[in-house]
Amino acid sequence: MALTAPDPGAMTARLALEAPEEIFDGQGGVTRTYGVAASLWTRIEPVSLRESEQAGAALGIAAYRIWMRYRDDITLNKRFRKGARIFRILGYRDPDETRRFLVCDCEEEKP
Repeated sequence: MALTAPDPGAMTARLALEAPEEIFDGQGGVTRTYGVAASLWTRIEPVSLRESEQAGAALGIAAYRIWMRYRDDITLNKRFRKGARIFRILGYRDPDETRRFLVCDCEEEKP
């Protein structure tokens, strides 16, 4: 089976992989912040745009496919950042099970 994978030279987007850090507030709750876990070269592919409604206002929700070299530390509670843009990881997979690439299905969060 042939893999439709990007040329590693096409991975031109530099993204920060961020992991959640929870700080206990001393009253039984936590404050969640994100810290940079790694800096990665990736390829970002726009996949779709759909409309959603939040508090009576129409929002456009963009979906992306982010390709990177294989890593075994990707989880759904991590996210990617490119400047002010945040990409929430919805799912991930090794497209041909060779541990060369990892593909993350992401959604861009709007602040």
